[in-house]
Amino acid sequence: MGFRKLTGAEMKRLSPDELHGSPKYPVYLMLHNIRSMWNVGSMFRTADAAGIEKMILTGYTATPPRKEIDKTALGAQDTVKWEYCADPLDAIVRLKAEGIRVCGLEIAENSRLYTATEKKEFPICLVVGNEVDGIDDEVLSCCDAVLEIPQYGAKHSLNVAVAAGVALFELVRVVRDGL
Repeated sequence: MGFRKLTGAEMKRLSPDELHGSPKYPVYLMLHNIRSMWNVGSMFRTADAAGIEKMILTGYTATPPRKEIDKTALGAQDTVKWEYCADPLDAIVRLKAEGIRVCGLEIAENSRLYTATEKKEFPICLVVGNEVDGIDDEVLSCCDAVLEIPQYGAKHSLNVAVAAGVALFELVRVVRDGL
């Protein structure tokens, strides 16, 4: 048995126009105070690959268009719906009013494994925070739940874009398994 990469046509990639009209998974991603534009771009690319509904950028998180975001997003900044809201608490209040459950991704007291999310919890917004300090306590206290990725090494941390990718694909898996 041999392997070869599939072409774009074989993968049935959608054009940006087709993608905008296609159904999305009921998952949102909030980026709060992300200092690295390369991390922002990486999360745009992951959000596109996961097929999530929307990204919400808050605080001092940079927004497109920026060459640093574009470099890692590879066009996903144009295919993923996103909005900017300066105050994350305002965004959280609005999300909750729309019936969206808000979950921080953090190592915190009373957190639960990211793999323990159930279909009944959707739609859901995953909140990720600053690369050094994580999610602000004020923002964390407004979350409905806190999800945690277990850490087995000495550092007890993942790059924020990597952590977002791990959790987003698990959330999408839960939704897809429930279809």
